[in-house]
Parts: sequence; C-alpha cells; structure tokens
Amino acid sequence: MAKKVVKRYLFPEDYMADPSVHVFNGKIYIYPSHDWEDESNVEDDSGDQYIMKDYHVLSIEGDPMDGKVVDHGCVLRQEDIAWHGRQLWDCDVQEKDGKYYMFFPMKDKNEVFRHGVAVADNPAGPFIPQPEPVHGSYSIDMAILKDDDGEYYMYFGGLWGGQLQSYRDNVGIEDPAKNNTPDSPNLPHGDQPSLPSRVVKLSKDMLQFGEEPKPVQVVGEDGKPLAADDPHRFFEASWTFKKDGKYYFTYSTGDSHLLCYAVGDNVYGPFTYKGVILTPVVGWTTHHAIIEWKGKWYLFHHDSAPSGGKSWLRSLKVCELTFNEDGTIETIEGIDE
Repeated sequence: MAKKVVKRYLFPEDYMADPSVHVFNGKIYIYPSHDWEDESNVEDDSGDQYIMKDYHVLSIEGDPMDGKVVDHGCVLRQEDIAWHGRQLWDCDVQEKDGKYYMFFPMKDKNEVFRHGVAVADNPAGPFIPQPEPVHGSYSIDMAILKDDDGEYYMYFGGLWGGQLQSYRDNVGIEDPAKNNTPDSPNLPHGDQPSLPSRVVKLSKDMLQFGEEPKPVQVVGEDGKPLAADDPHRFFEASWTFKKDGKYYFTYSTGDSHLLCYAVGDNVYGPFTYKGVILTPVVGWTTHHAIIEWKGKWYLFHHDSAPSGGKSWLRSLKVCELTFNEDGTIETIEGIDE
C-alpha cells in the first residue's frame, strides 16, 4: 500500500520539471527542464505541448526539505546550439577531472532527437555546447551513472514522442519524426516483449559514446522481459543509482503513470522488476532523480498541481524515500490530498 509522506515544492517561482540531481562539492545541484506556456501548448501524444527552450541550474543550501533553493539563472539556451531545432527536454550533468558535462536531448532541424554535450568549469554553469551532436545518438531522457570503477554510463530512451520505437539495434527503421503516437506500427503490443531503455559507456573525453548502446532489459522474477501491456514496463525517464552493491534502475511507465524500479548486479542489467516507487501524480506523468544526502534518501520529481493539472506546466518536488531492510522501496502516494 502506498504511504503519504511530506513533500516540498522546491521552486514555486517558475515551472520546471524532469529533475536530474547530484551532489557536487558538498552541495545539492538540480538540473531541470524549463516549461513555457504559449498558444501552441496543445495536449497530444507526441509531446508537442512541451515547449522547453533553455536550462536553469538550481542548488539547495543545506537540507532538501527546508534548505534555501538558489536559482543560478539560465545556463544554456536553444539558440546557443549550432544544430538546434526545438525542445530541450530532460538533461543530466556529471563531473570528471574538474569539468562538468551536461548531456541533453534536442530535436535537430529535421525534427529528430539527438544528444548534445555542453561543458562548464562550475556545476552552476554556464555550459558551452559542442558544435555537433553526439555521433550515433537518438531518443531522449539521459541519466549518467559514475560507477565505482570510474567509468561513466549513460541510460537513455523514451517512447512515443521520444522516438525510441523508431530504432532497432541503434539504426533507424523509419523517419523518427513520424509515428510518434501509441498507434505507431513500430510499438509492440499485448504479450510481446516491451521496448527497452538503452545504456552506453561514454568515451574517455565524455563527448561521445564509447561503444554501441545496449538494451536495458527489465525482467520479471521468471527472467522474461516485461510484456508491452504490463503497466510496469519501461516508457521513459531512466535513473540509475547504486546501493549496497546493487544497481537500481528506475523509470517512468508513461501512460500508466507510475515510477517503478528494478534491481540488478551489473551496470548493463538485466534488472529484475521489484515494485512501484510513486503512484500517479496530478498531471500526465512524472520524472525523477534519487540521491542520498547525509544518510537519508530523497526522491526528486514533479507534478502539475500548481498549474491546475496542465501537463506542460510542471513544478519540482522532493520527499524522503524509505528503503526496507531487504532493499525494497516503500511506495509513496503521488496525490497529496
């Protein structure tokens, strides 16, 4: 049964979503997407209602539940990126050798999502984009794990408007700008295996893929991939972390509106499905990050309650996350009232 917990809206001054969160130099930094409203915000399954065209960086002075939240301002704009089309969706940032690397998805001038990299000397930016997208990149929602061996692994992918269904074995099987709805002929159905997320080791310079991306299989206790009609299958919003020697692969289920998790022994998976982290929130779906801070674990996410349920105007939230002794996660109720 889901439990109600105390949650905090982090930045009510503006609409931001899709938080990636890390601790750098003893401080919590949040890297959200930035929601905008104009006459083109029309709800559809391809995600065209999400008008995001820049990134801000937030930090927290102290504890996530009551520390002061500081907006470091706009650190990267769509027009700063040479190959830009539109839609700067979920990003992530990691540090290596004193540099900070922001990985972001954006549609190019052909309406195809690619990955970009921007580099900064400070976790608060500003970030300077590379002139070209990452070679061989596709789809959305990147999250980067620094593993214990010092290697960096990026998890990515999203269905429907995220265009993942248009690729097999890292090759486009059709124009990714087409068929970005539940009716796509490239989506599995029923008891067919669901489409997996992707994981790729990054190059030593953090600017390219260091290998071919691999599928991230979420399997049941029987070892078989979750079916396409399973409400707990992967849809988007990968986030991976380690706890007690185990890899926790967490993700959104999209149209069934859950945050779920699966656990494995290898950075590449497979990951065995274990349960629901967060039940549906106000708004179409949510997106998240999980970190440890001073011995406690926190779930950063978003919902659309402050905007009256507009899915394209979302607000950042945080709450404590509780692990049981066996490593399972206590399910949190998404609706506060």
